[in-house]
Amino acid sequence: MKTLDFTPLYRSFIGFDHLANLMDSAARSDKSAGYPPYNIELTAEDKYRITLAVAGFAEDELEINLENNTLTVTGRKESDAQQNEDEKRFIYKGISERNFERKFQLSDHIKVSGADMDNGLLHIDLYREVPEALKPKTIPIGNKKSTGELLENK
Repeated sequence: MKTLDFTPLYRSFIGFDHLANLMDSAARSDKSAGYPPYNIELTAEDKYRITLAVAGFAEDELEINLENNTLTVTGRKESDAQQNEDEKRFIYKGISERNFERKFQLSDHIKVSGADMDNGLLHIDLYREVPEALKPKTIPIGNKKSTGELLENK
């Protein structure tokens, strides 16, 4: 597949450079295609859950970081476990327990509410928290002089 060039967006759309950067980084960042597998589900209005299949990883081998709207999940196997695995002689090895780093770009106002592990699945719960200033407002129709209030005070 061809790579897309987003430079025309930078010179045509003023103030949308953040969107162009997101699309550009998404096109380049899928190096770990498929590992570990994950689901993203909408659990309620404005609530989401990311579920990663992290079989073979303990909780202390996983790290979840949030920085600049990028959620990063990293899995690092202990070196002792790796040495023990090297001593084993596998006839077939279908369970991949390799180190990984999976990144998710979060929209503005998306917050992480928590994470837990259950039966080899890592669940990360998220929610959207829209500030009051950005929520829709109903503007009353009437004479400003008769109410004596400015709309900004409401």
